[in-house]
Amino acid sequence: MAIRRRSIATAIVALVLVGVAGAVWWQPARQQQQPRFGRGGGDDGPVPVVAALAKRSDVPVYLDGVGTIRALNTVTVRSQVDGKLLSVNYTEGQQVERGYVLAKIDPTTYQAAYDQAVAKKALDEATLANARLDLERYTRLVASNSIARQQLDTQKMLVAQQEAQVNLDQAQIDNAKAILDYTNVVAPISGRTGIRQVDQGNTVHASDSTGIVVITQLQPISILFTLPQQQLGDVNRAFASGALQVDVFGPDNKTVIEQGELKVVDNQVDPATGTIKLKAEFANRDLQLWPGAFVNVRLSVQTLKDAVVLPQNAIITAPRGKIVYVVDSSNKASARPVEVTYPFGEEAVVTGVRPGERVVVDGRQNLRSGASVVERAPTDAGGRARRGSGAASEPASPAAEGGPAAAAAPFALASGATP
Repeated sequence: MAIRRRSIATAIVALVLVGVAGAVWWQPARQQQQPRFGRGGGDDGPVPVVAALAKRSDVPVYLDGVGTIRALNTVTVRSQVDGKLLSVNYTEGQQVERGYVLAKIDPTTYQAAYDQAVAKKALDEATLANARLDLERYTRLVASNSIARQQLDTQKMLVAQQEAQVNLDQAQIDNAKAILDYTNVVAPISGRTGIRQVDQGNTVHASDSTGIVVITQLQPISILFTLPQQQLGDVNRAFASGALQVDVFGPDNKTVIEQGELKVVDNQVDPATGTIKLKAEFANRDLQLWPGAFVNVRLSVQTLKDAVVLPQNAIITAPRGKIVYVVDSSNKASARPVEVTYPFGEEAVVTGVRPGERVVVDGRQNLRSGASVVERAPTDAGGRARRGSGAASEPASPAAEGGPAAAAAPFALASGATP
């Protein structure tokens, strides 16, 4: 039994020695087969990186806000007289013009009052005509001393009284006519009717609070939004130089569904929230904006002309400030300090880099100044090379080569950024 145990132990020791010898032999061979990519160039080989070109572009500066859509005019149409509602002449949701007859109230009693006022004036005009004839007779008689002067003066006062009475009758006619016209309920503004509040056949009163219908003006329409008080100076400076464009985003917060113009900056800051109210107006031709809805808006305050734009992932925050790694024509990377003027989306406007220079956007963690680099294709999350990724190996755009400026990119202003 002891001899058997020693044999097993000897076999185990032999296997261990063979394994160690194989590992020592295999490791140098593996190192020789590995590619010579390292951290700093030299003996370790160039560092694989992804680079992008700095480009020149006109970049609009935006201020973001959240607003509420408001109608320019909203009217609750109420009856101005009491009576039975004979007809309702609109359909719910109908676009009506100013002066359109929305409903008809029974005019019988108001027509009668108007006719009485007209008849009363005719009666008083006849009395006035007779008084004027008497005045002419008395004037001739006084000239021949046939009557006393006092009788002539009395007749003059009587004519004046009758003239005043006729004027009073005309005023009563005008009042009766206005009340009669109130039996036609007309639209005071152009707009869209809402849900009907009163049905035909009901008796309506001038004191009713609900009204007959609500009319809302949708074209044009306004949006009231707020911005932090820190941005008030930028807004006032831009507003003083001309009209400012305001964009409204759709539900996806990406698509601009309407463009308008800033109309009003409120005259005071809200001390409770530290914000300033602004009002913009929109044509709303396609009726994309509806009163009461909340929307995201952006206000364009200026455009940075011929700005140098880099991907934000090329910028490194170092102890002494922000830097980027610039790759020269000999594929050497060097750290260069930059100043970020305006970040937007995945890009940023910077100073310190010239258009057309290559900057490292991936692989920065393996770099130091003076390191040799080799460009590789960008990869997606699955490690596959991306097509059309905008790497530096692609042909430069005219803007990057100093040609005509590229179109302004619609990105929102980062919070707290200073143009």
